[in-house]
Parts: sequence; structure tokens; C-alpha cells
Amino acid sequence: MDAMHQNSLVSVIIPTYNRPLYLKEAIASAIQQKYRNIEIIISDDCSSESPQAIIEAFQDSRIRFRRNEKNLGIAMNFINAIKEARGKYIASLNDDDLWSEDFLEKLVPHLDADPDLALAFCDHYIMDSNGTINYPATEENTRRWKRNQLKEGLYQPFCEIGLVHRAVFSASAAVIRKDVIEWNNFPSEAGVFWDLYVTYLACCSGLGAYYYPGRLALYRESAESIIRSADVKAKLRRAKAGIFCYGRFMEDSKLEEFKHYFKRKWMEANKSMAVGLLQAKQVAAAIPYFWRAFSLIKI
Repeated sequence: MDAMHQNSLVSVIIPTYNRPLYLKEAIASAIQQKYRNIEIIISDDCSSESPQAIIEAFQDSRIRFRRNEKNLGIAMNFINAIKEARGKYIASLNDDDLWSEDFLEKLVPHLDADPDLALAFCDHYIMDSNGTINYPATEENTRRWKRNQLKEGLYQPFCEIGLVHRAVFSASAAVIRKDVIEWNNFPSEAGVFWDLYVTYLACCSGLGAYYYPGRLALYRESAESIIRSADVKAKLRRAKAGIFCYGRFMEDSKLEEFKHYFKRKWMEANKSMAVGLLQAKQVAAAIPYFWRAFSLIKI
């Protein structure tokens, strides 16, 4: 794609927190995009050591660096960066993930060609701590989110593939039309499920989603992330975000046909919260969540 066909500015958002080595790789994959009309906003959530020196070493004028004065959590770190974005489109890249050099080149033209698209998304590889692709895990991941059942093209509406199948990975494998979402009203309660909530808001726009079946992104499953996900505090954060998000989805009349599914996920999130609180020896706090979880068994 030549420069004449790269008129739309894309704001690449890289939220980061305490992962300087991986961040360096993520920035490099953004800089190396064949689609050149981009700005890169790196938003540091008050890491113990500022990554500013790493960022400045790239000497790329398209990069802007911002740092929160205190830790805000992944959702608001991302949203605060969005508020500074000037692009027509938004593409988020986790600080430990990567893009192939044609990620934007393959997805942006579909948005340019069709104003009725909210986003364009693709499949992705699974890689380990060292950046080595795990092909069996990749195939399993594609099947898990049912992307193996998707054909290339337009999906409108895309509530089922986005919110039930979870095929849309907003965090590192999608490009979103910025003005379809009211970012100023984004709820901090979405927490670690911020990417799912972004997909929800895009679904609410009534616009469509374009699926490109190629694997244009690489998602990192490191030993560190596996250990962190098993941590009680991490479990509680996930449960809290799940309770909020699935509670919102249950209440949305436009999603009535999927309400049973959302109720089940809400119940699971409440159960996870209760178990996590018990593990944290907060028995009294766990009881209401157990009651909520079991209250839906009859439904």
C-alpha cells in the first residue's frame, strides 16, 4: 500500500505497566508497520521504573509518551490515552503482544471502504515468553473463540461473535473507528475486561465488524502471566470485572436473546468472587456473592 492510500491516521495505544523488555518489542512491532500514517501513544500506569528512556531510544517522532501520576488500572490507563488520540481509528496493542508488519495494512482499508463498519479484526497466534509461536495452542485458541467457523467478511450485527463467542479480541487484534464509542463515559468498573466492554460498546453502535481470517497479531502467554492469573488478587479483579460487565449485558434489552448466557457468566463471576474472598480469608464478604451465584441456578 502506497502513501496515497494511507490518509487515515491510526492512533496506536500501548498501555504498559512494569514490562520494559516486552514493551520494547511491542513498540518495535508498531513502528515497523507498513501502514505508516500512525501515532503511537505509550501510556505508562506508574511503573516502578519509568520506561521513558526505552521509548526515547527509538527516536521516532510518531511516538508520544504519557505517564499516570498514580496507578489507575488497565481500563483507565487505556481510556486516558484514548482521550489524547487524534486518529480516525484506534488500535490497542498490549505491552507484551506483537503485530505482524501488515496488521494495519490488512485491516484499515476495510474501515476506509465501508463507513458502516465499527471495527475490523483478525485471528492471532499464541507465543511463549521468548516469542516462540506455539502452533498447537494457536489452533486450539482459534477453535476456542470459534474463529475457525468464521468466513472473511462483514458481520452485522456482531453481538454473538463479539460477546458470546468472544471472537473479537479488541486488546491487540482489532482496529476500531474512534467515533463509534463515547470514550469519556467509559466505566472504570470494566477493569481487566475493558477490551470486552469496548467490544460491547462497538456492538451497541449498530454498525458491523469485518473479519480478516489471517493471523496478524501475536498474543503472549508467558509463565509470568500464568502465575499472575492464579494469584488471588488477580482472580478477584477478574471476578469483579465479570460481575460488572455481564451484569450490564444482562440488563441490555438489545441483547435479550443472549440473556441466559450472560446470566450464567454473571453467576460464574459471582462464584469466583466468593471463592477468591474465601481464599483471602474474607468469609463474611464472600457470603453475598455465594447467595447471588446460587440464586440463578433456578433461572
